[in-house]
Amino acid sequence: MQLGIAVFAGVEGLTPAEFGRAVEERGFESLFYAEHTHIPVASRRDDDRPPRDYASSYDPFLALAAAAAVTTTLRLGTAVCLVPQRDPIITAKEVASLDRMSGGRFEFGVGAGWNRAELANHGTDPRRRMAVLADRVQAMRAIWTSEEAEHHGPHADFEPLWSWPKPVQRPHPPVLVGGNGPGVEDRVLAFGDGWLPQCGHLASVRELTDRIASLRHRAGKRVPVTLFGAIPSMLGAFAEAGVDRCLFTLQSGPGDLDELDRWAELTGPQSAGRSFD
Repeated sequence: MQLGIAVFAGVEGLTPAEFGRAVEERGFESLFYAEHTHIPVASRRDDDRPPRDYASSYDPFLALAAAAAVTTTLRLGTAVCLVPQRDPIITAKEVASLDRMSGGRFEFGVGAGWNRAELANHGTDPRRRMAVLADRVQAMRAIWTSEEAEHHGPHADFEPLWSWPKPVQRPHPPVLVGGNGPGVEDRVLAFGDGWLPQCGHLASVRELTDRIASLRHRAGKRVPVTLFGAIPSMLGAFAEAGVDRCLFTLQSGPGDLDELDRWAELTGPQSAGRSFD
């Protein structure tokens, strides 16, 4: 099982380039950045706290491009890109450009978004965000894989077009579908290459185990699973559940290197396959 880092907010700590170097040097497999273009002031979390800290998020594509420039083996991903808030033609070019600039190291984690006011500010009806996500990912797939791409859907519609560069990875970078809701497995099977659940939204390891097994049974193959927000003390259990990659989540700040050093103790070969208490 691979271990990676996900930065979901914070601009007071390491820069993305510094993060890229530090994460690769400590033996982590991947670095992911979250996305929030902004946070409406009236927004609230489920516990009624204002999510002001989410507003301190780098643009993930710019952050990952900076990290790509100073690393050689590190996988680079979004966790997640909020596709319903984005133009699919522009986003397809950003994904392909980053994959090419990094030598084929990009992982495209996608999600529909939870902040309804943020979605609405981008002109997206929050009630239709799942449908928008599906249609725009399909449109981007067409752009990545066709010399003359064409797509006609309810939320992305264009006549034949040219768009280069094409991604290095074939047929395109892995699309990791984020979410924990009851329909996420259907979305993975419809337009994804992997599942990206959030650890904190799962009731138990048993739920995770059962859902991974069911997803792979339906797909007829081993669908890769990346677990966002993994608990370091439970890595052995997550491996047994069938997780392929665990992401430790970090809100960037002055203690970034200390946190990375602590987690780096888990990346050695002596760590594989056991639970950390």
